[in-house]
Amino acid sequence: MGFPGTWMTETESVVYRVVPKCACSTIGQIMYFSDHGEFFDGDIHDATDGLHKWANEGSQKLITSNVKEHRSYAFTCVRNPYTRILSSFFDKICGIQRNGRRYRGNLVPLLIQKYGIEVGSPEDNFQFDQIKSFRRFLLFARDTVRFRKPMEPDIHWSAMSGHISTFVVNGGRYDNIFWTEKFDPGMQSVLDNIKTQFPIDLKDIPRFNESEGHGPKRAHPVEDYFDDLSMHLVYEMYKRDFQLFKYDFENPANKMPTGEIDLAEVHAKLGD
Repeated sequence: MGFPGTWMTETESVVYRVVPKCACSTIGQIMYFSDHGEFFDGDIHDATDGLHKWANEGSQKLITSNVKEHRSYAFTCVRNPYTRILSSFFDKICGIQRNGRRYRGNLVPLLIQKYGIEVGSPEDNFQFDQIKSFRRFLLFARDTVRFRKPMEPDIHWSAMSGHISTFVVNGGRYDNIFWTEKFDPGMQSVLDNIKTQFPIDLKDIPRFNESEGHGPKRAHPVEDYFDDLSMHLVYEMYKRDFQLFKYDFENPANKMPTGEIDLAEVHAKLGD
């Protein structure tokens, strides 16, 4: 299986396991800048050179040998499951993608037909009942995660622990897992442990939110989207994420972690 979703700088200064919807655009650009002294011109996910990625066949042997020998500092970044699934809904289901089309072609028509979801459009300024529509999307997301119907779960709403585990199961070890909600201190703790070609001051790094601007804005506080049933569905999908990465399941309004991540526990529980 190898190391899907793994990126590494060309200088092999650092290895990163991408977790979708967890600041991956910003992290990728920081890695690119650390080697080249400039940002990639465009969405870092589209870069085919300047950064080793598992998706590029020419990078796979380099990544494999580095990770298995643990030659470089390895890290990943996580996010509160409540805000992550909300972000996935607004970006991937409601938003218009970079290519000017809906995400995954026939996915949104399928959701409208089978789950009664509304998503609005740029023409009507994305006017629709966000809470009702999101809760129906949650039913669909749960069906994909638990039953793999009507399709396999998408990477943007499959559990973070699933992404993170592939790295461990195939022989990798993390030196650091930090939270999107405490991004600057977390990213700084990575930079403090690696040697970069070009110095990086996080105060000067823009946030590369590639999903922003082509969909509706969230109209309500996070907690308004989650009633008792919604919280149950979220727990069904993300129980391990809440437990391992120390997020507060009981209170959707609290996006901050409630304790420290135990790397030994992560490796033990995700290495099965």
